[in-house]
Amino acid sequence: MQASRYLKQADSLMERIKTGAFLTAKAASAVNTMTIGWATIGYIWQKPVFMVAVRDSRHTFALLEKTDNFTVSIPAGDEYNKAIAYCGTKSGRDFDKFKQCNLQQKKAKCVESPIIDIPGVHYECKIIYKSAMDNAFLDPALEKLYPNKDYHTLYFGEIVACYEIT
Repeated sequence: MQASRYLKQADSLMERIKTGAFLTAKAASAVNTMTIGWATIGYIWQKPVFMVAVRDSRHTFALLEKTDNFTVSIPAGDEYNKAIAYCGTKSGRDFDKFKQCNLQQKKAKCVESPIIDIPGVHYECKIIYKSAMDNAFLDPALEKLYPNKDYHTLYFGEIVACYEIT
């Protein structure tokens, strides 16, 4: 599996994710992409896994609850920083982010959710576990990240494909 190659590059990819990557989900005919800046890549349950955190107030959350897969597209450079910013501040309920940011969808190799057709590393994931967070933080300082009590749900996706588009 090519995922092992990209798991070895996880440290550098995580640095890029901190500045933003696209999480895309498709449920029935609805597709949305959003910006993520928090994620982990690693092994759990003897599987390569990409874990994303999505607040229940996000439009993408509703799609993830209706599907069993997602993709993550990590841009190779800074060319898509404006689109990352837009997709992180606008809701797919109210805006067509693809049209507004001139982003093209591309059929994924193994999952229903498309990738964003940009240069970079693309992960295709099948959801194998999810867990809703609550306010049981062991570090009380983390609670200030949730002033509206809109906690994340953690989606653990088995990496079923991983590749780079140049």
